[in-house]
Parts: sequence; C-alpha cells; structure tokens
Amino acid sequence: MVLQGGGKPASTRSNRGEPSDSKQPETMGDLLAAYGGTFRGFKRGDKVEGIITSIAGREVLIDVGGKMEGVVGEKEWEDIKTFVATLKPGDKVLAHVISGENEKGQMILSIRNSMQSTRWQTFFDLLKSGEVVTVRPLEVNKGGLLVDYSGIRGFIPTSQLAGQQNVSNYLNKSLQVKVIEVDQKQNRLVFSEKAITAAAEKEERLAKISGIKFGDKYKGTISSITNFGMFVTLDPPAGGGAEGLVHISEVSWDKVGDLTLKYKINDSVDVVALSVNDSDGKLNLSIKRLTEDPFIKAAEGLKVDQKVKGKVVRISSNGAYVALDKGVEGLMKVVAGKSYEIGDEVTATVESVDTKLRKITLSPVLTKKFVGYK
Repeated sequence: MVLQGGGKPASTRSNRGEPSDSKQPETMGDLLAAYGGTFRGFKRGDKVEGIITSIAGREVLIDVGGKMEGVVGEKEWEDIKTFVATLKPGDKVLAHVISGENEKGQMILSIRNSMQSTRWQTFFDLLKSGEVVTVRPLEVNKGGLLVDYSGIRGFIPTSQLAGQQNVSNYLNKSLQVKVIEVDQKQNRLVFSEKAITAAAEKEERLAKISGIKFGDKYKGTISSITNFGMFVTLDPPAGGGAEGLVHISEVSWDKVGDLTLKYKINDSVDVVALSVNDSDGKLNLSIKRLTEDPFIKAAEGLKVDQKVKGKVVRISSNGAYVALDKGVEGLMKVVAGKSYEIGDEVTATVESVDTKLRKITLSPVLTKKFVGYK
C-alpha cells in the first residue's frame, strides 16, 4: 500500500514501524487518521507520474501514489512490449488513467504516450549524433518505403535509397539507415540509407585526395560534361585517380555557353586544385586559373572618365554588357530613349572600376542628352 507523503504516519511509530497506539484501525477513516495521510483519487484521463515497481511477464506495476499500485493495461501490450524491454523497476514514467480499477482493485494505466515521447526524443538524439540504426521495411508507398523502428513508422524516400531501382526489392529484409528528419508535431520521421553510403564515399574521396596540394597544377582526363561544368579524373599518381569538378564558371575568364563545343569526353586537360567541399569531400578544380586574370591587367589601364570602345555582347534589365577586351566586360547603364542590340559597336565613358568585384561600370558617350538621362 502506498500513501501520499511517502506513507509515513503522522504519529510516533515504534521501531517496528507500527503506530504507537495499541488500538488497531478498524475503518478507512481510522487508517487515514493513524497515518496522518490521504490517498490520492484518480479519474479516467488523468496524467500521472509514477515509479515502476515490478515487471513480470506482461504485467507492469506502477506506484502512482494511489491506494494500490496501478497496472498497465494488457490491451496495449503488443504496442509497448519493445518499450517495456528498455525499462526496469525504479524508472519513472508518465502514465494516463484508463479506468479506476480492475477486479483486483488495481487502477488501469496506459504508458503508450510515455513511450511515444521517449522514442521521439531518441530520434532527435539520433538525428544529432548521426548514429546508424536498423529498420524493418513494411510496405512500398508512393515515393518511397514505409519502415518500422521500435514501433514507430518512418519513411525512406526513393532518393534516399542506395541504388535499388525496384523499391519492392527492399521488402522482407532489414536496412541500416540514418535519421535525417524528425518532426514530432507532423508525426514525420525520415530515414536515409544513402546517408551511410555517402559517408563512406566521402571518406574514400578524402583518402584519394589526401596528397593533393591546393594551388598546384595537375593533369587529368574529362570523364563527363554537364550543363554546369565538367568532371575531370586526375591522372595517376596525383590524387590516386580522384575525380573533381571544374564548374562552368572556372572553365574560362570569358563567358562560357555550351561546353561541348570546345571539350569532349576523354580530352586531356590541365587543371588547378582549388578546394574540397566540407559536406561531401568532393574536389573543386579550375582551368581558367592556369592563366592570369585579364581583368586585373585591363583594370590597371582604366581610369574614371576615360573613353573606351567595345562591342555589346549581352543585354540585361540592368543595361548592356560591353566587351572591352578578352575576358573583360563593362556594364553600360540604362538610358531612357536609348536601346542596344548584341553586336553594336559603342563608345563609352568609364564611371567606376572595382577590382575586388571584377566590375566595370560604363556610361554612354552622348551627342545629345536623352530624356530622363542623369
């Protein structure tokens, strides 16, 4: 029997822990008076905190300060058995009252919500630590795979599966994954199998480029060409055959359009090692930095108010871009009543030169002032 306030009597007890009054309590009122305490009353739906006193088979007893220990309802056993396996006598848990008492006089409790809260915290911890866990696939869903982890359903998007074209091939086998998204309010738990392979691939890439020195020149072979750049595999022994990306902005000091007009797969190229991405360990390369930036030399020869000639190469909402030299462009400001076309030969005045931003601002040389010109 558990009494509020620890169950100690208000009156003086003997060394045996019995009330000093020789008269034994005959009613509940006598018992409460003798022990100077009151039993807590509970009703359905109450949330209570208790201490697990016993776990035996499917019976879980919890002391919540009532007249008797509460027992976890057997109807939820299948849902909570994995959670119960992590508990032991003395652990504190939150419970909800299902009913006042059963035929034994025990209050019926539910710890399903406590299990859910504990597990969600576990998922937040896993997201932070990046620890690998094992999940069990349940079914194929639109866009991916539904899985189970410790009684809670999660989702693996197809994009986060490592290499399987047919998602149904994942059924009936366990998967090792990492948690990549947790949202308890939305009941959203997202796993990734690819996160594990990505980590291994990153380590492999870093091992290959461990001897690369940034700023040094290397020879390589173009392995693929995309609309955003070219992938180049460094020739052995440099980098151990490591692959890096020459972004389209690092191909030439000039503006570059279709790379396939100048380069082909298996072409041999010289590159400079620039950096490594912290996120994925991928190597960044450059071709244009093998030559001097023409802007620097051109900027040295330009002064504010100097008149220059060039050809319009691009039109934007900000004005017309004028090629002044190879790899050097200036932006001609918009003038009301004046329009430009690509290929126009123009004469302009230098308004500003910013070597850090590699930016030259121009204004047209006017024979007459247009309306709105300042």
